[in-house]
Amino acid sequence: MKVYSTLSRKKEELEPIIPGEYKIYACGPTVYNYIHIGNARPLCVFDVLRRYLEYRGNKVTFVQNFTDVDDKIIKKANEEGTDYLTVAKKYIEEYWIDAKGMNIRAADIHPKATENIDQIIDMISNLIEKGHAYPAENGDVYFSTKTFNEYGKLSHQPLEDLEAGARISIGELKKDPMDFALWKSAKPGEPYWESPWGNGRPGWHIECSAMNLRYLGATIDIHCGGQDLIFPHHENEIAQSECCNDAPFANYWMHNGYINVDNVKMSKSLGNFFTVRDVAEKYGYEPIRYLMISSHYRSPINYSVDIIEQCKSALQRLYTCRDALDFAADKAAVSDDVKDFELKKKLDAHRTQFIEAMDDDLNTADALAAVYDLVRDINIILADNASQNIIEYATEEFDELTSVLGLVYNRKKEELDIDVEKLIEERNQARKNKDFALADKIRDDLKAQGIILEDTPQGVKWHKE
Repeated sequence: MKVYSTLSRKKEELEPIIPGEYKIYACGPTVYNYIHIGNARPLCVFDVLRRYLEYRGNKVTFVQNFTDVDDKIIKKANEEGTDYLTVAKKYIEEYWIDAKGMNIRAADIHPKATENIDQIIDMISNLIEKGHAYPAENGDVYFSTKTFNEYGKLSHQPLEDLEAGARISIGELKKDPMDFALWKSAKPGEPYWESPWGNGRPGWHIECSAMNLRYLGATIDIHCGGQDLIFPHHENEIAQSECCNDAPFANYWMHNGYINVDNVKMSKSLGNFFTVRDVAEKYGYEPIRYLMISSHYRSPINYSVDIIEQCKSALQRLYTCRDALDFAADKAAVSDDVKDFELKKKLDAHRTQFIEAMDDDLNTADALAAVYDLVRDINIILADNASQNIIEYATEEFDELTSVLGLVYNRKKEELDIDVEKLIEERNQARKNKDFALADKIRDDLKAQGIILEDTPQGVKWHKE
């Protein structure tokens, strides 16, 4: 498998530190509100990465943090007349509702910033001892970017360009505009922890470095997140981690592209900001997941009502195919070994097509195309009265590939009233008796009740509108 690494700006062969094992860290949400559709993209994309690596026989240790103390959380707590812990707890619980709705698997470890204060303080102390950080008079601690001569290597920006946009805000006592906070001294009314530099709380960047070191080690295989995190968050993670640990921080950096809304960048100020919950209440969660993986992860994607409706329709094709497999399984023809052998080869070609797409920098768009090619051939096979053997084989492959993408997870077996079942049986008998007028009347009467009948080579199928 090859992936595009932001660090090298090229596709590289994915080779884990320990053969057959991957250590992956994904930046999680700051829990002060419901997650928005921009948050949903890395959640879905890197959930698929994890699933695919496991599908190919690898062991994956996946860590995704919660930032549970932060300026935004404190501001929200003040607005709601509560405390930061209450806000963080509430929105972590809301996160789980949305994550489950989108079929995001829980990480192996979901660390929180507040549960790793000792590790954060140890890392900051180490950086001060090595001359890479310094405490200010007011109790803040800053990382000195000038002590790390590779600063800017992830964002590929010369230090002079980065310096041009840097500034020292009111109240900051850092020596250089490029320096960033590792520890923030406590302000009145804010949560704080004791430290060698006085009461305070961690800066945003240091928490991820400390948690990476604690749960995955000094060097990890893959660090991933949204494109918006490349600078300064991930750039600063590299600087503080490599200076502290004297080792490469992550061997591969994967970043997903932005989301636009109606072809305009999503922004609260523009009024085109949507939470996952907002969209799910209207269209369901699965179309959101489908949208997030329908394009290559590094490409920008566009959200609109028309596009999410298209995602719903595309998903319906998958559900219809899967239901057809179940329906045909009960009425399958006798096996034909010669014919089955050729059909299996045809189906196998789609699995190969899928794997080749995913091996090429997690190309979920082309992988989805392989799934729809499989659907097309399954429909042809079913129309030709496939054998039980082939139906089972096709079902296994369909489930296998859609599971890697995390799709088709909302299947529900609908049941009919006994009276409706009797009407369908009466219609079947009417068709056998060539009483097509009665058969058509029963079909139309059922349609008026919201039950659609479809005549197939395997018999009559039904579904509710």
